[in-house]
Amino acid sequence: MIPLSVPVIKGNEKKYVDEAISNGWVSASGSYVTRFEHEMADYLKVEKITAVQSGTAALHLSLLLSGVKPGQEVIVPALTFIAAVNPVKYLGAEPVFMDCDDSLNMDCGKLEDFLNKECTKTTLGLRNNKSKRIITAIVAVHIFGNMADMETLVRLADEYGLKLIEDATEALGTRYTDGIYEGKFAGTMGDFGAYSFNGNKIITTGGGGMVTAKKAADVKKCAYLAAQAKDDALLYIHNHIGYNYRMTNVQAALGVGQLECLEDYIRIKIQNYNYYREALHTFQDAVLMPFNERARNNHWFYSLLLKNKTLKRDSFIRQLKEAGIETRPIWKLNHTQAMYQSCQTYYIEKAPFYQNRIVNLPCSVNLTESDMDFVIDALMKS
Repeated sequence: MIPLSVPVIKGNEKKYVDEAISNGWVSASGSYVTRFEHEMADYLKVEKITAVQSGTAALHLSLLLSGVKPGQEVIVPALTFIAAVNPVKYLGAEPVFMDCDDSLNMDCGKLEDFLNKECTKTTLGLRNNKSKRIITAIVAVHIFGNMADMETLVRLADEYGLKLIEDATEALGTRYTDGIYEGKFAGTMGDFGAYSFNGNKIITTGGGGMVTAKKAADVKKCAYLAAQAKDDALLYIHNHIGYNYRMTNVQAALGVGQLECLEDYIRIKIQNYNYYREALHTFQDAVLMPFNERARNNHWFYSLLLKNKTLKRDSFIRQLKEAGIETRPIWKLNHTQAMYQSCQTYYIEKAPFYQNRIVNLPCSVNLTESDMDFVIDALMKS
């Protein structure tokens, strides 16, 4: 079976993990946590970043420090992994679901229409005319590593007084190559940025994440809350509710080794994507989804759009599985999940189309040309 996406451990990871273990620093403190944070901050060109236990933890802390409160609302994508939405409910707030555009990222045109036509600026904040609730934040996801329209998102957040949280859990290494944010990485343009190092991400710590923010003080507060909000560690004094969200030293040791490989992994991801695209350019039934041309995207996942309406997504996936190829559909849309069916949506039209027509192809960094040729041959015969 050719897997969809698996981690590749080929650098100094084992050396660093062995060192962390031999020194006895295996839990949520140690030199590798500090090193991973410093080296990631240098890579992303941010002042400060803090390591946490998951991308979900990073999003939760970002929403919390954005001031989201019970009974308020947060605008989220209908098309994304559910981890971008659930933390809204952790805080007792309600999601408002927005459609995607043809990049699969949040439709900024519809977002602007919603903010302009369906909301009112008040002294308490932006009020949703329908629900009468205050909207506090936007969660924008860089889907499959493809840069979202950050110029528009930042403008709208500033204009309407909303906090902007970038879910860059799939987009580590994606950066703008022109425009006002030239050189800026996904996750570093909003008020907060969240990253994930889950096992299928472009680099992994097994499980883990990081959070950064426009204000270094907010990153420091994230680190404080992630470590159980210890005001006096010796006397066990806690003045705030904290969380067990810190990354372990062993995870960070793995992450340091993986980060050393990141640029090479992105180069391979782009090379393999182009190999697929060139081989499939005559394929009439499907086409690879493009990436943002104004950015160097990390090409985390390769999404195949089924153009032939006679091709049924699930049958297509099953046929490839029988040939020994693991693929995956896009997520079930969040506003159709049992917990969110009563939540407000805004003209969700494109997301259902893409949900039914996209299949993600094998994209591991260790794919060989032989592997890709096998996948391509199977696609052509489908």
